[in-house]
Amino acid sequence: MLRLLLTFSLLWPALLYAQPAQVAIIIDDIGYRKSDAQALYLPGNISYAILPHTPYGKILALQAKANKNDVILHIPMEAKNGKKLGPGALTSAMNETGIRASLTHAFAEIPFALGINNHMGSKLTELYQPMAWTMQFLRERNLMFIDSLTTGASQAEEVAISFGVPSLHRHIFLDNKLEHAYILSQFKQLILDAKRYRSVVAIAHPHPETIKSLHKLLPLLEKNNIELVPISRLLNNKMASSNQQTNAED
Repeated sequence: MLRLLLTFSLLWPALLYAQPAQVAIIIDDIGYRKSDAQALYLPGNISYAILPHTPYGKILALQAKANKNDVILHIPMEAKNGKKLGPGALTSAMNETGIRASLTHAFAEIPFALGINNHMGSKLTELYQPMAWTMQFLRERNLMFIDSLTTGASQAEEVAISFGVPSLHRHIFLDNKLEHAYILSQFKQLILDAKRYRSVVAIAHPHPETIKSLHKLLPLLEKNNIELVPISRLLNNKMASSNQQTNAED
């Protein structure tokens, strides 16, 4: 028995890495343009972040759900540059009642959304109190939070974890420049990161240039033994791994 356990312990790292690495790709900023619908035709388990109270947000969210894709809300949050936020935004001037009312209104429009990620938010995600109010709201409804990580000083994921909200953060933006060469370079980095970290979150946007590039690039994931998974699956795997580690320590 001891020899069997030792053999298994030696083989475990090899067995782990024989499993495909996993990547979740979230397409942000869905809702303002009719052309955003093109993003819904990307193959595989793409996840979609819908801007609340936008002209096409609800109808595209319903279509994504019908296609069995994960849908989350892309909640505008206050940025340091003072950029216009749009409807459904959270700001540092709001109290808890205001934040909860805004989030409630957003989820009333798209009640099947699995959680939120932040649109902009370089100011708000650095502030503990508004993040605490946000995470309390999400915890009460068993919703997830994905930190788009628009600032290196974001407290959002840390606060989410402290409130028991399932949470991940963005590792890489794919399309900060709308050029195929740049998107290709970022996608290659995504593949390298997935092989190194085994679990990676990428964010892109429904620009025509991005959609055209992703149609060409997504098949590279399978060729590199990387599985494209919904964001909810990546989160469930993280939670299961965390539970296993806790049980092992007990």
